Amino acid sequence: MFERPGDAYDSYMGRWSRRLAPLFADFAGVEPGMNVLDVGCGPGALMAELAARGTTVSGAEPSESFAAACADRVPDADVRVAPAERLPWPDGSFDAVLSQLVLNFLSDAPAGVREMARVVHPGGVVAACTWDYRGGMEMLRTFWDSALEVDPEALDEGRSMRYCNAEELAALWESAGLVELETRTLELEQPFESFDDYWLPFALGIGPAGAYYGSLEAAGREALRDACLRRLGTPDGPFTLTARAVAVRGLR
Repeated sequence: MFERPGDAYDSYMGRWSRRLAPLFADFAGVEPGMNVLDVGCGPGALMAELAARGTTVSGAEPSESFAAACADRVPDADVRVAPAERLPWPDGSFDAVLSQLVLNFLSDAPAGVREMARVVHPGGVVAACTWDYRGGMEMLRTFWDSALEVDPEALDEGRSMRYCNAEELAALWESAGLVELETRTLELEQPFESFDDYWLPFALGIGPAGAYYGSLEAAGREALRDACLRRLGTPDGPFTLTARAVAVRGLR
C-alpha cells in the first residue's frame, strides 16, 4: 500500500501530514539544536518541519521509494531504509523520537515503541500521533461511510485500526516503560479545490482506502464516487474538511 512514488502520497495524505507536522512537533516539545529521529518518515512532511526548526534530523522508513523522496526533500538528513521494529541506531542516540501517522500500520507496534524508547537517551521524548479513524478524520470517514453504504463488507479503517484513541496509545507507551505520559488531540483543516481534488487521489492506491478502491470494478468505483459526492453535499467548488489526530508523548 505504500510502495508508491513520494508525490503520489503527497497528493493523497501528504497535504494533511504537512498541516499536522507543526502541531505534532509543538506537542512533542521539539526545539532548535535537538537531535531528532522520525520513525516512518515517509516522503518527509514531518522531517521537513523538524529540519526547519533547526534540529539535526534522521529518519527510518521501510519503503525505499518514500525514503528516497524524503532524502531529496531534506538533503542533510540521515535517512535509512529500516522498519520501526529494527532501528539501525545505537542505544540513546537521540534527544527525541517522533512518529507521525505510522503506529497503526506497524506489524508489531509494541516492538516498534520499545525500539523508539531504546534509541532515545534517558530523559528524552518519545511521541507519536495517529488519526482518530472512528470519527475525527472527515476525508476517510466520508470514504468509508460511503463504502459501507454500497458494500457492507468493506473493511472500514475506523473499525479495524488500533492505537487511534488516547487510552490505547497511553497503554502502549506504558508497556514500553515510558513515564510522564501526556495525550492530546490535534485538530486541523484541509481545503480542497473541488470534488475531484478530493476523489482522484484515492485512485493512486495509497493506504487501505486506496487499496480498497483498487479492488473494485468500474461500476463499484462509480457507485462509491457517487456516494462520496452526496455525503459531501455535492460541492461544485472549493470546500474544507477537518481532521483530528490523537497524540501521545512520554519520557524514557
